[in-house]
Amino acid sequence: FPNTCFLPFARRCSLNAFPLSFFHCPRIHSPKPYLPQPPLVQSNPYNQTPHDLTQARESISEYLQELGLSLEDSISISSNSPKYVQMLVDGVKELEEWNAWNNSNGEGDSLGFKEMIIYMAKEKGDNGKVAFLESVGLPLSSAMSVARYLSSESLPSIIRKVKYMKENIFSVGDDKGGLSEKNARRMMMHLSISSDEDVQQTLSFFEKIEARRGGLEILGLVDATFRFLLESFPRLLLLPVESHLEPMVEFLENIGVPRRSMGNVFLLFPPILFYKIQGIKSKFSTFEKVGAAYKDIGKMLLKYPWILSTSIQENYEQILLFFEEEKIPKTSVDRAIRSWPHLLGCSTSKLKLMVDQFGELGIRNKKFGRVIAKSPQLLLKKPQEFLQ
Repeated sequence: FPNTCFLPFARRCSLNAFPLSFFHCPRIHSPKPYLPQPPLVQSNPYNQTPHDLTQARESISEYLQELGLSLEDSISISSNSPKYVQMLVDGVKELEEWNAWNNSNGEGDSLGFKEMIIYMAKEKGDNGKVAFLESVGLPLSSAMSVARYLSSESLPSIIRKVKYMKENIFSVGDDKGGLSEKNARRMMMHLSISSDEDVQQTLSFFEKIEARRGGLEILGLVDATFRFLLESFPRLLLLPVESHLEPMVEFLENIGVPRRSMGNVFLLFPPILFYKIQGIKSKFSTFEKVGAAYKDIGKMLLKYPWILSTSIQENYEQILLFFEEEKIPKTSVDRAIRSWPHLLGCSTSKLKLMVDQFGELGIRNKKFGRVIAKSPQLLLKKPQEFLQ
C-alpha cells in the first residue's frame, strides 16, 4: 500500500471520530468479470431507426385511407404529424420490449412492425383525428383534447370543414396597420362592464394569443392564428358547412363585410360564428336606433364585432338612458357610438366621471354633444389623463 494509507492520529482520538472520506487508501476488491453496459441514449429510448419512422408514416397513411381519406390527404397528414408518429412508434417498441422481457407471445406479437403501428392507431380510438389536428398546427396534447371533443364527427367530415374555413374564411387577412391587434387591445383595456360568456371566452382567447411569441400581432395573420382558434373553440368543427357556414359568409358579405376581411372579424369575436343569422338580424335592430343602416353595421363589425354580444347590447340601453338624463343631444350620442363603438363597453359610472370632468370646464349639454360627436374617444380617458 502507498504511504498515504498509514496516517498519524492524535492521542486519545478514536478512529470513529473521523469521517470515512478522511481515509484515502485504495479499497481492495475481489475481481469481477467486466460486463459492458449499453450506451444511454435519452433521445431514442427504444433504439428506433429512421426506417422505423418511414414505415410508421406509411402505415398511418394506409390506416387513414381505410377511414375514407384520399391518398394525397393521407400522405400529407402522416408527413405533418411527427409527434403522433413518434407516439405510435414508442408504443410499438415498448410493447415489443415488454413481450421480450416477459418471454411470452403477448398482444400483437405475431404482427409485423407496420401492422403493429396500425394496431396501435386503432387502439387509440380517435380514428385518425389526432394525426390530422396535429398536421394543421395543434400541439399533440391539444390535438388529443380536441379529438375527444369531436368524437361524434367522422374524420372526412372534419377535414372538409377545416378546408372550407381555411380556403374561404381564414386564407388571407386584410389587416392594414395592425388594426386587429389595436382593436383587441382597446377592447381589453376599455371594457368596464360585466361581460357575458361570449365576451369572457373572447378575452381568454386574446390572453392566450398574447402569451405566445408575437403576441396579439398574430391576430393580423389569420392563417397562423387558425390553430389557436381551434384550440379555444373546438366546437367550430361541429358546425355544418352547407346549412351554417356558407349562409353566414354570404350574409356577412351582403352587409358589407368583404370576404378578405372575414377572418379578421371572426378572430376578433369568434362566438359570432355560432350565432344564427336571424339572431344577428335582431341584434342589428338595436343599432338602428342610432341611425345605423345595414352597411354601417357591416363597417362596425369589421373593427368591433363584439358589439353583437349580449352584455354590450344590454349596456347600450343603459348608455342611451344615461346621456338622455344628462341632456346630451341624441344625434351627437348616435354619431359618437357609430364612429367609436368601444363606448358600448364602457360602464355608465365611468362615463359619468368624464361628463363631470367636462362639466367642471363649463362644457355641458349641446356643447358637450358637439365635442363627443367629433372626438368620442375622449370619453374613454380617465379624468387625470384628460387634465394632462
